Amino acid sequence: MTRVAICGSALDAVAGVADGATVLVSGFGSAGQPVALIEALLEGGARELTVVSNNAGGGEVGLAALIRDGRVRKVICSYPRQSDSWHFDAAYRAGQVELELVPQGNLAERIRAAGAGIGAFFTPTGFGTPLAEGKETRMIGGRSYLLEYPLPGDVALIAAHQADELGNLIYRKTARNFGPIMAAAAATTIVQADEIVPAGALDPEHVVTPCLYVDRVVRVERDRVWSGEGL
Repeated sequence: MTRVAICGSALDAVAGVADGATVLVSGFGSAGQPVALIEALLEGGARELTVVSNNAGGGEVGLAALIRDGRVRKVICSYPRQSDSWHFDAAYRAGQVELELVPQGNLAERIRAAGAGIGAFFTPTGFGTPLAEGKETRMIGGRSYLLEYPLPGDVALIAAHQADELGNLIYRKTARNFGPIMAAAAATTIVQADEIVPAGALDPEHVVTPCLYVDRVVRVERDRVWSGEGL
């Protein structure tokens, strides 16, 4: 009996995500963004979400659709604005969504720290800027640092290239981005995979996220948003 649940649909995979949950969402632009899971979350009706992601969505799909429909209370990200981020822009200017801006390296390390059980860490990034307001500082080795805290999630939504029936994951090139650290940092990790293969079919040397961190997997045929094979 395997620990991971193989779900029949994306909607089944996100069932039970509660109102007010903190949701970690993988992706760097379109690469590695679990669009099917996000849209299932939209259909499922969860509200007042705190979304942690590299960006705040673009166009009319994925995170942008969640924000458009008023499901997101707060966005924690490093890159909230791009040419097609009109839904986030409108919601933020109207005071309908809160933004916590975090430098990208700090965002990644805060998520990683949550998965690694680290209580807090010092970083020089952001010192002397408005992002340092209200934070503890310390001089270490003649350099000024800020104290930052881990960023765990109730749920992680991530995209993988392959999953086996046990929940071990392999990613494809740049689509790997935030997936591995988010999988480790969430209480429940939900994965959309291009392909689900039998246990033992994946080379253990190529597995990036072990099944220990994965709770639910659903097969979703990958939509190549870009023509490049690096996504």
